Order: sequence, then C-alpha cells, then structure tokens
Amino acid sequence: MSNNNNDPHSHSHNLIFGKNTELHFSILCGVFLVAGFLISKLTALSNWIPFISYITAYFFGGYFITIEAYKKITKGGFDIDFLMIAAAAGAAYIDSWAEGALLLFLFSLGHALEHYAMNKAKKSIEALSDLSPKTALLKQGNTLKKIPIEDLKINDIIVVRPHTKIAADGVIVTGNSSINQAPITGESMPVDKTAIASTEHVPEFKNIDKKHIAFTGTINGDNSIEIQVLKLSKDSTVARLINMVSAVETHKSPTQRLTKKFEKWYVPIVIIVVTLLCFAYFIIDESFNDSLYRAITVLVAASPCALAISTPSAVLSGVARAAQKGVLIKGGKALEDLGSITTIAFDKTGTLTEGKPKLTHVIPLNNFDEKEFLQIVLEVESLSNHPLAKAIAKDIEDLHHINFKGRAENIEAIQGKGIVALYDKAKVSIGNLKLMQDDGITVEDTVLAQMDSLLQNGHTAMLVAFKNEVIGIISVMDVPREAAASTLKKLTSIGIKRMIMLTGDHQNVGDSIAKQIGLTEAKGGLLPEDKVTEIEKLLATDGKIAMVGDGVNDAPAMALSTVSVAMGAAGSDVALETADVALMSDKIERLPFVIGLSRASKRIIKQNLFISLGVVIILVPVTILGLTNIGLAVLFHEGSTVVVVINALRLLAYKGNL
Repeated sequence: MSNNNNDPHSHSHNLIFGKNTELHFSILCGVFLVAGFLISKLTALSNWIPFISYITAYFFGGYFITIEAYKKITKGGFDIDFLMIAAAAGAAYIDSWAEGALLLFLFSLGHALEHYAMNKAKKSIEALSDLSPKTALLKQGNTLKKIPIEDLKINDIIVVRPHTKIAADGVIVTGNSSINQAPITGESMPVDKTAIASTEHVPEFKNIDKKHIAFTGTINGDNSIEIQVLKLSKDSTVARLINMVSAVETHKSPTQRLTKKFEKWYVPIVIIVVTLLCFAYFIIDESFNDSLYRAITVLVAASPCALAISTPSAVLSGVARAAQKGVLIKGGKALEDLGSITTIAFDKTGTLTEGKPKLTHVIPLNNFDEKEFLQIVLEVESLSNHPLAKAIAKDIEDLHHINFKGRAENIEAIQGKGIVALYDKAKVSIGNLKLMQDDGITVEDTVLAQMDSLLQNGHTAMLVAFKNEVIGIISVMDVPREAAASTLKKLTSIGIKRMIMLTGDHQNVGDSIAKQIGLTEAKGGLLPEDKVTEIEKLLATDGKIAMVGDGVNDAPAMALSTVSVAMGAAGSDVALETADVALMSDKIERLPFVIGLSRASKRIIKQNLFISLGVVIILVPVTILGLTNIGLAVLFHEGSTVVVVINALRLLAYKGNL
C-alpha cells in the first residue's frame, strides 16, 4: 500500500462522506464496476453505457490513489500508488476497462482497509487522552473553583468527588478511598489509597509510598479525597504515556527498515522491467497491444502492496493492544526483539520479591510462651527506627494480632550486632550471636544449628534473649511475590529457556528465592557494574536477552540488554524514559502477556511477509510467461493485501492464546 507518511485521513476533510469518504469511494467503484460488467455481459444495450459505468468506477477508485501518487511524485519519488495508476491507465489504453476498474477497486479497498487498521490502532492509543478530565475542582480556602486542568499549579489542592476521574498526579492529603487504576496500570481490582501522614516536606512523587499517590485519569471510589498536585498536566503519567505511544511509529522494527530499503530499490526496478516488456514485440511474435497487456499484468503482479503494509499494520496493532493492557512498548524494534527472546535476567528486590522484609519465622525456645515472646519482641522493636525492626513490629501486629502496650524503654542500638532495651525493667537483647556473646549469654549448639539453617536458606535470623537467657529466634526475609512462581512457570511454557536472577544480596538469599519460585539460576553479591558484566556474558552466550527490573537501580544493565523491561513504571519517570517496555502496574504477571503478544506479533509479521512475497514470487513469472490474465492477477495480488491487513487486525483482540 502507500508508504507515505501523511495522515491517511488528511484528505478527508470537507468531503461528502467525511472521514469515511475513502471507503465509500472504494465501494462506489465496486458498484459501478459490477454494474458495467453485468450490463456488458447480460444486456444488448449500447457499449457506451458500460463504458460510462467503468469511467465512473475509475473516478471513484482512482481519486485518492492519484492524489497520493501526485504528492509523492512532486517530492521526487515513485511509490506503489504510481504503479497502480500506471497499470490502470495501461489497462484502459488496451481497452481492458473492466480489469482496470477491478484493479482500482481492490487497491482502493485495500488502501481504505489499511487506513482503517492504522486508524483503529491509533484510536486505541488516542483513547488514552480521554482518560484525563478536562477540569478540576481547585480548593481555595473554604471554596471550590472549577478550572481547566492546564491551569493547575504544583502544590495546588484539588478535591475529587466520589466516582469521578482524578485530574492530576499527586499525593492524597485528606481522606481515604479505593481507586480504579486500570486505565493507567491495567490492574483489574481497585487499589485502597490513604492520605499521607504529613504534608510537610513531601518527598518527590516517585519516592512516595504508592498507597498515598494518585494518577491522572484513574477513577475515585466511594469517598471524597483531596490531592496535592505534584505534576503539571503536561507532565502527568498519562500525558507522557500518550506522547510515547504516539511516537511509536518513529521506532521502526528491523523488518520494517528492511522492507523500506527493499521498496526503495524495488519500485524503480519494476518500472524499468515493465517498460522493457512493453517492447517485447520486437523480440517475440506478438502485437504491441499484447506486449503492453503483458507488461501491465506484470506491473500489477510485481507491485509490493501487501509487503508495504504487512509489518506496520502488525506493529501498530500490537503496540495498541499492549497499551490497552497497561503495557507501553516503545516501537516495532522492542516488539520484534521481545518476541525472539529466550533468556531473561531479573533483578530480585521489588521485581521477583515484594521489596520489603517480612517476618518469616517465630521460634520460641525452652518452652517460652509464644504470645509473651511476641509481645516482648513487639515492644522492643517498636521503639527502633531500623527498617527491619519496623517490618517485624508491623507483621507481629498484622499477622499475630498482638497490640503494642508501651512496656519497653531505654532502647539502644549496637552497631552491627542488634538492639538492647528494658521490658518490664528486665533486659532484652535482640540480634546476632556476637551480641549474645558480648552480653555473656550462652547459646546452645542446637540453637546455633537452627540459626545456620535459616541463614543458609536466605533468611536474616536474630536471637532474642530475656533476663540473660535465649528465649527464641525470629527471622525476616524479602519474600517472593505471590505471582512470581506462577509467572515463571507461564514464561517457561511459552518458550523462555533461561531465567537468571541478578542480585546484590548474598548468594544464599538469591539461591533461596530461586529455589522457591523456580528460577534457572541466581547470581548474588553483585554491584551494579557486576550486573553489567553478567549481562555482557549472557549476550555473548545467548545472543539476545531481556532484563527486567525497576528501571532505576538497574539502569546500566538494562541499557545493555537487548530489551529492557521496567516494572511499576506508572510512578517512575526514569523507567518510562529508559525502558524499551514499561509495565505500568507493579505486577510481574503482566510479563507473559506482553511476551506472548510480541511473539504473536512476530508470527503475524512473518505470515504477512510470506503471503505478500509469496503472491509476488508466484505471479511475476506466471504473468511474464503470459499464463494468466490481468483480472486474475489483480484478484490474487490485491486480495493478498486485504488478507494481510485483516491478519494484522487480529492482534487488537489478542488475549494470550493467539
């Protein structure tokens, strides 16, 4: 089809059928073609009547094709539109009006379908712009004022009423609600959001706990909330998403670039060959009209119409489908590369794991009461600001339903060892073996064996002593995401052969997580530069690899990988900018979908290339040898274009089992 870069509907303004004029003109071309053919074959009416019908068919079928061919010629180039106009004109010259009209009908129909396919995919993307409300309720003292979202300023306070769209990226400062984030992150369930504890010294948007932030275009639940604006309308997550997806056509896939290069040389060669065939009557015994008929038939057969649209239509449909599911794929290259990946490297923290330590073991010793043991640990750990202490205290309250009573005091942190405090005036020590030894507390060999077992399995284990006796062991660990194991299983089922974890944590931790979720291998103790080295090794052995991380801490390794995939990109400007593929939600279970979609896109691109090139390879020698007529050549050739477009549109309905 046409390979110009103009908006396919730029010529539809002020025309009788509006944006559908091209399709209607094509249909009218078909109507007059059929009418002329039937009149000439089934009636004894004057030849002028079918001739007028064919002329009319030529007008409707050739109108937009001629416009686009003219635009290209004025820029000093020839494209497929020119070849089709030349073929139709040649058919008319040798009095094959029906065949010429059939050519224009099928070509214009393919043109219209191409533009429909591209427009449908683009509309799926442009629909994102409808997510943002046009106005916001600005709070000024005790009054509310409706203003355009473009007029919002940083730190303005907006009020979001129940069941309305949120007008700006920001932090919730008043109220709690359940927010539907599906338009941005693709999450199917609403997410509970709460107000931030203090509005003094609010961190950067990307550093705020996600339970306090709200995105433009997401939908508030049952409660009214107030949001402090942290991003301007033009910088919001949804605005950046729209801009990046809209720019996807500038990132051509390897197949697209190859076909463009091919077309650049192929079209002039076709023109030269067809011109030479016009004079075949000098060499073989046939009339000029016979040679011209053969040349026109070859021209129809050799035109790479289906080839020109086979890849762009599939790429745009694939990218649009991903965007609907909260996945940003930055162009055809990322789409095709991801479809050929068989090796994936994962960051651990926050990617395969929750990214937060969880209380994993509570082991009272020497028949000490478990509830009293947990109460002691809760009271002491609640006084500490250390992240591990906070995680332990939170999980004791949440999982064991024990409440803080304020019975501990005089906490002291011992660097590299643990903490000590008083509980009901008696000393409590929580920490490693060195802390116990310094306090003169005896630790039995059986207890040390339990500690070693936990450490070997990747847990951070701590001894708890009360009144100078060890009363138990607690351990914490950054636990795997609930969906990690099932996600990796799905990845294996769709053809991913190697899955490697790259982590800065101890090797034992990496091995433990890998064993729990079914990873191929884990490499621990890696600094950022070490991860780059590992990626280089994987590229050398496996050719192409994908790196999945948060897009920030792993930036060097991700930049080196064939395809970088960032998770939770909705809250990270860096991830949106740097990653080739961005999962807007923080859900690793989206990964099999996007890889499956990429593979389906790659399959459809291959199918389309096979169809388009196959028809040309078969038709060209057949037409040169004069074994078929122009009507059959038109039917098969233009029919392949229609098939290619429809095949690409299947991606818009991809659900994971195409």
